[in-house]
Amino acid sequence: MRRSWIPVVILWVAYTVLIVVATAQFTWFPKEWAREAAVVDEAMLLLQYLAAPIMSLVMAVMTWSVIGWRTEGGAHREDGAPVRTNKIVVTTWLIVTSALAIYVVINPGFVGLAEIRGEPSSDYVINLQGQQFSWEVTYPNGATALDELVIPVDARVRYDIISIDVLHSFWVPAFRIKIDALPGITTTAFATAEEEGTFEDDVNLRIQCAELCGAGHANMAMPIRVVSEAEWIEYVEALATDG
Repeated sequence: MRRSWIPVVILWVAYTVLIVVATAQFTWFPKEWAREAAVVDEAMLLLQYLAAPIMSLVMAVMTWSVIGWRTEGGAHREDGAPVRTNKIVVTTWLIVTSALAIYVVINPGFVGLAEIRGEPSSDYVINLQGQQFSWEVTYPNGATALDELVIPVDARVRYDIISIDVLHSFWVPAFRIKIDALPGITTTAFATAEEEGTFEDDVNLRIQCAELCGAGHANMAMPIRVVSEAEWIEYVEALATDG
């Protein structure tokens, strides 16, 4: 019985190395447009590395079950010999998995959340109101917009978010930030865009409702445009004048 686990161990190591190398060489993350996006991506990458040996062990057992433990002419119908629990293996598994769980709660859990939230101070405050099925933007000078969100690059922006009807969710894929928009309650999110760009450059530069809110939920999106601070001030002032 013990010898039958040797191929499983070999496959486990091989799969683990393969997954770790693939994770290091290839990424499926979209482009990072904000400081917060880098924090989230680093946390996700860490979790992928930690999950690699666990996923590899499952794959190794499944692979060897198909290759090494198959039977000729169909499965045996008799019960196999009983397998006794190995206390050393069980204890080791419990200690290791408990340590990993505690580590993940601390980092990237508490540490990651603290990095994303950062200091409560901000350069500008923009209000966003969710409603079926659109977003309304209110800039610091009171100017409003329904067609797009324009923000300054390299400025820490605080988003105060509220809903006037049902539950919505403020999600910006390019920034990796997401928070619920609640009726009667203001929720807050922070983001610092690090590069100028538009929705035409990357479809992830948009506000997207991520909470099923009705028949028009999928269309509840708003493009984002990141511009220089001078251009943003000019835009906001012109928007207030036109309004």
